[in-house]
Amino acid sequence: MHTRDTALTTDQKALQLNLDKYKYGSIVEIGAGQEVARRFFQVGAAAGTVAKTMSAYDMAVSDDIYGHVDRYVSRARLLQMLEKEFDQVVARLAHLRPKNTTFFAYAATVTARSFKQTNECHGWVGIRLQLHPGAAPSDVILHVRMLDNDNAQQAEALGILGVNLIHGAFFHHHHPEWVVEGLADALGSERIEVDLIHFAGPYFEEVDNRLMNLHLIRSWLTRAVVFNPAGEMVVPGELFHRKPVMVIRGSFKPVTCVNVDMMTAGLKQFSQVAAVDQSEIVSLAEITMNSLISGDRVDGADFLARIELLASQGYTVMISDYVRFFRLRAYLRRYTQKPIGIVLSVRDFDSLFDEKYYEGLEGGILEAFGKLFPDNTHVYVYPSRPSGGGAERVTLDNVQVPAKLRHLLAHLMDNDKLLAVQPLDDSHLHIDAAEVLAGLRRGRGAWEQDVPEPVAQRIIDGRLLGYDIA
Repeated sequence: MHTRDTALTTDQKALQLNLDKYKYGSIVEIGAGQEVARRFFQVGAAAGTVAKTMSAYDMAVSDDIYGHVDRYVSRARLLQMLEKEFDQVVARLAHLRPKNTTFFAYAATVTARSFKQTNECHGWVGIRLQLHPGAAPSDVILHVRMLDNDNAQQAEALGILGVNLIHGAFFHHHHPEWVVEGLADALGSERIEVDLIHFAGPYFEEVDNRLMNLHLIRSWLTRAVVFNPAGEMVVPGELFHRKPVMVIRGSFKPVTCVNVDMMTAGLKQFSQVAAVDQSEIVSLAEITMNSLISGDRVDGADFLARIELLASQGYTVMISDYVRFFRLRAYLRRYTQKPIGIVLSVRDFDSLFDEKYYEGLEGGILEAFGKLFPDNTHVYVYPSRPSGGGAERVTLDNVQVPAKLRHLLAHLMDNDKLLAVQPLDDSHLHIDAAEVLAGLRRGRGAWEQDVPEPVAQRIIDGRLLGYDIA
């Protein structure tokens, strides 16, 4: 099995491209200097790769070259830049260069750290390239967040990232996972976060971009990726910006009627308690990475099935590697100061109030709860009924926690950090997702009553999650 060469330095990658006289194109960068172009120039032989470099910092100049756009640091501007530069380099040079030249345009529009502001430092970066001579072009585009604290370091990191992207797109396009993994070479996760990637064009028709975005987490390039109800990747900062968020976390294998009632009841109460307009709330179903991993691999079909079933119910889906609730809250707080609600079942109190769950935290469970509830964050607790039937309903008021933690539970309830949720339909309280999954793997049966009708139909029609028609 082939493996990716991880030993190449940034300069070696740039030089390999410069010495390949059949890869030729433009590099245009707005927002953090011309760091990618500089990398190619400083290693020598850049005339073999670089047809043109440019920065158009003045907005009027930028608009004159690329046309108007509402936001300068946006996917729309990046695509304008790629289209203009790629078309121009082909039109000007295709008849002059060797016939087996493959042309490219690299573009970046970013907002980096400046003297005046402490804004979020992020941007759009991409390459449009021919993967064989004369071919229609393919695109790889990314949304990035720069994590260094000063402009010079951010610019340097963008330079490394750009070389990694150009090199990966040309030399690893047959292995899109390698393109993803290579983005972090010589950078690590402390300097750059890539929270969206999109492959398009010839050679990439078979690429499922949802799996590529999942691979960003596996490659430590981000901690979370987000899909809208249409199944499209979205930039978390744009989705959550100044929005109240209601989260339900689970494995959703499959999404059941009790999940839907939890979210609906939670949303109703959240909009009242938090005094927010329900139409503004982002309804987020969150799956942690560890529930997708089997051994050391991700079951892609299983993952895509869960996203599809959640999307069919209108949820935005987030995949994260945040095991602890307070880290999820901190992630959302990057983007919004509006209220955050987390709805969970009393069945999950076993882990929420399990001190072993917080080993490694200096302040243990107290630190974890302190970080979960500092500001406008509430947990909405949904009742349950054991699946045997007849047993008493378990609620926030009667749930059992270890004796030494009862006062902590009482404190959180008295201060309205934990709030009881009233089901809108209490006929679903007995549903156990593990039993539903076991049932659907035996074929049609009673499990169909425990999931929303469209979900059952999709599972049967698509034979999802191991559904057996035998």
